[in-house]
Amino acid sequence: MTTATMATGNPRVHWLLYGLAVLLAVGVYFFDLDGQHIPKNGDENPYAHITRLTAASGHFLPLQSELLEMRNTKPPLLFWQGIVTTHWGAEWTLWHLRYPGVIYTLLTALLVFLLGWRLSREPGKGFVGALAFLAFFSTYRYGRPFLTNPPEVFWLFVPFFVLLYWRSTAFLSRWVPLLLGVAVGIGLLYKSFALLLPVGLGLAFWYLRQRNYRLAPFIREDVWKLALVALISLGIFSLWFVLDPQPQAIWQEFVVKENAGKFDPQSSGYLGKFLWGSSSVWVLALGYPLNAGLLAFPVFGLMIDAVRRRAQLSDAERMLWIWLLVMLVVFSLPSQRSSRYLLAAMPALAVLCALGWERIARLWFILTLVTGAVVVTGLAYLSFRLQDTMPGADLYPLAYWVLLAVTLVFSLAAMRLPALTRAGTSVAVLLVFLSLAAFLHPFNGTLGNYSAETQRRMVGAEVWVPYDFNAKFEAYRFLLPGARIQGYREQREQDVAELAQRYPLFAVRVPLGSAACAGCRVLGERLDLRGRHTPAELNAILHGKVFENLFLKELLIESPGKAPLAGEGGKP
Repeated sequence: MTTATMATGNPRVHWLLYGLAVLLAVGVYFFDLDGQHIPKNGDENPYAHITRLTAASGHFLPLQSELLEMRNTKPPLLFWQGIVTTHWGAEWTLWHLRYPGVIYTLLTALLVFLLGWRLSREPGKGFVGALAFLAFFSTYRYGRPFLTNPPEVFWLFVPFFVLLYWRSTAFLSRWVPLLLGVAVGIGLLYKSFALLLPVGLGLAFWYLRQRNYRLAPFIREDVWKLALVALISLGIFSLWFVLDPQPQAIWQEFVVKENAGKFDPQSSGYLGKFLWGSSSVWVLALGYPLNAGLLAFPVFGLMIDAVRRRAQLSDAERMLWIWLLVMLVVFSLPSQRSSRYLLAAMPALAVLCALGWERIARLWFILTLVTGAVVVTGLAYLSFRLQDTMPGADLYPLAYWVLLAVTLVFSLAAMRLPALTRAGTSVAVLLVFLSLAAFLHPFNGTLGNYSAETQRRMVGAEVWVPYDFNAKFEAYRFLLPGARIQGYREQREQDVAELAQRYPLFAVRVPLGSAACAGCRVLGERLDLRGRHTPAELNAILHGKVFENLFLKELLIESPGKAPLAGEGGKP
């Protein structure tokens, strides 16, 4: 199944095998898409909050929020997307919010496939790039939830795809800049006008390189094209100010606070953060391998190969590396640095993987396969522990254990057989993703949700729920649809009796096996996972106390003395 054998073997067989791999990837990305516990980012909850309230207002603008200073945290296109796909909130489910993001992610993978095929003239390498992109953990984590990243990555990759796919025709065209401006503008209206800086610099370097770095023809023939891209994209973004009845709020909340606030070189801690800590430039420099997740080892190998072969790199490879470096340099300047800011360049990295996959030393792929096997083994251990703690519940059916076994056997086979190592690594990673999703399925299924009867009884009731991050309480609107959700700040070692004195009806997360407070009535319970661990909890996990710091149960409690809910005691 390697790209080398694609040309010599039976093409139909290879197309079939790659097609099956793509079907696996599509299944992995849609599996449990409506689950509470898919890998994601905490920004999904405030985005859902803004979308729900804006839909309830009956207008696309202004954006609505009950959270202070978080109403205009992002441009409106993501929220408009959510309003449309949920039919103005009538179909308020995670599935309806998330599926457009998966479609965007799969479309980006399609662009990677087409560009990899075009540049290499081998369809097998196109498949390698697409599967690598979908096997990046950053794609799996940020390319499925209700976030700005899936559309941002797609629309900002479109200009580079167009220029590299059609090359001279696109670079010389007087009409292509119009298309590029529209694509970039849509991306800005999803994320931020600030993205025009790295995109504009990346395009400028590409046009300059196309002119062999001759400034005179670049200034004469290309600068106006870049200016047109900037004007069109900013014009599309500025529609937000034109259409919103409160443009001054956008300026204060989004431009000044959300964007300018991340760039403060005059602050006393700027240099320290630049050089040291989790937000340092050195951590950002590792952003591409970190985003690759289990494929970090082949990505390291690809970078080493690129440095060694820098004089022999093709023109397309040089241009793609330029784009990656521009993103890295630009996003090293703000005082807040994160590998997430590099996501828009990950499709380009996947194309580079497609072009250089066969040159990467086999050892790097084996390291990925070994790490994946260790992850699956850890999932099996945690599954046994959890099932042993809850003997009455059928948490993991036979199909789950078969999946873990198939993943391990396939990974071992890819380690053992050189012909399968490179071709099978991305497939093995996708199987690890599926194993992780299957492990989390009980937390997303019946055991991870309140019963239909409990949900029915909570309709219209005021329920206080815990949260430890901005708008995390918004997730309970999917768990208890129709309830009037109120949030309280969650504390570790929460005193249930104290909560019962404050709230008539509340949810609380406690360790497995814990009991409710004296006199309290448990109306429902569900399995849950601990997130946002404290340094002490992370240290305990590193010392082997994984189970104790990962699994919880959540109790829905009615305090003593509270009047019975409507419908209780035999009343309709």
